Amino acid sequence: MTDLGLYLEDHHIMLRDMVREFAEAEIAPVAHEYDESEQFPWESGKKMAELGLFGIPFPEEYGGAGMDLISSVIVSEELARVDASHSIMVGAQISLAGTPVSRWGTEEQKRKYLVPLASGEALGGFGLTEPGSGSDASGMATIAEDKGDHYLINGQKTWITHGGVGEIFLLAAVTDPTAGNRGVSAFLVTKETCDLERARELGFGHCESLTPMPGFSTGQKLRKLGWNASDTRELILEDVVVPVENLVGEVNEGFRVFLDTLDGGRISIAAHAVGIAQGALDASLRYTGEREQFGQAINKFQGIQFKLSDMATRIHAARLMTYHAAWLRQSGRPHKKEASMAKLFASEAAMDVTIDAVQLHGGYGYSREYPVERMMRDAKITEIGEGTSEIQRIVIARELLKSLQA
Repeated sequence: MTDLGLYLEDHHIMLRDMVREFAEAEIAPVAHEYDESEQFPWESGKKMAELGLFGIPFPEEYGGAGMDLISSVIVSEELARVDASHSIMVGAQISLAGTPVSRWGTEEQKRKYLVPLASGEALGGFGLTEPGSGSDASGMATIAEDKGDHYLINGQKTWITHGGVGEIFLLAAVTDPTAGNRGVSAFLVTKETCDLERARELGFGHCESLTPMPGFSTGQKLRKLGWNASDTRELILEDVVVPVENLVGEVNEGFRVFLDTLDGGRISIAAHAVGIAQGALDASLRYTGEREQFGQAINKFQGIQFKLSDMATRIHAARLMTYHAAWLRQSGRPHKKEASMAKLFASEAAMDVTIDAVQLHGGYGYSREYPVERMMRDAKITEIGEGTSEIQRIVIARELLKSLQA
């Protein structure tokens, strides 16, 4: 993999090498086991917290490492190169839970919520999707009633990463039913992790200073095609009393918070996709160099070489687009179009590359004895999460047409 000197400095290279060494030593040996068992990797999560990976982009005053968004992209890519379920644990914690608090929260909210998120003392998530509203967020049914010193929230969220294990969630709720997207607000809502005993035993994933809010609970665990070790569940809110001070941003302006969070999340998903694709290419290079047919390694055949070349080219282009979008965002420049472009291209490249990897492995690629079938399953969700490929094309087109009116 090239060093991409246009975007990477020496500290980025050092971080990449550290995370790569960790992932190969600590995650690769257990990735298959966690995928098969569909159990959340608490022990690996604890190790990642000890490395400081959950706080990479956050200011040091809140327990973070004070690094940039490109550093977060590097971490996600290197973890996903070995196992996407571990990668999304860090990626969701940073882009969906911690970042909106860091960018939009009050000083009190940062002290109370960002600090445990940055350390891994608590896991967190982001609740926008509902059973009846996915791509069409305007169909949201979760309601927050203004009761003066608090809001009373009722509703349901689904497809929530860390839905069971998490304790801190940024949730969307309608505060003005007559205003459409301009009547949505963002709230920080807390509950207890679903595996309190394990979290306390490890000293990871449970913050004793947080008070769970009665009525906020975990629904069913969702079984998935991929990312099997990632905890994905429904969230249920029944007359949950949320203090006014837990409102993030201004009332009825939550959609701005969520759109900004999605822009960052799309860059994160692109990084996961690049990592998955790179892992599939690495596995394919090893296998085609070892597998012999007709008296020679199959990588000597031009047809195999062409496929490997196409895979590498897609990955390189996807990585450049992802780094560029991250650089724009961390520089405070407009990046909505570029974030969607990176997410769209990287996710579709990951799907193409992993399918090619399975094909290059032949019958073994279809076997769970080799990692490429898991990588192919893991790649699919990158075309769906944080907005489907179709939604990304809508966003890109909208931004292009805006430029004509400028």
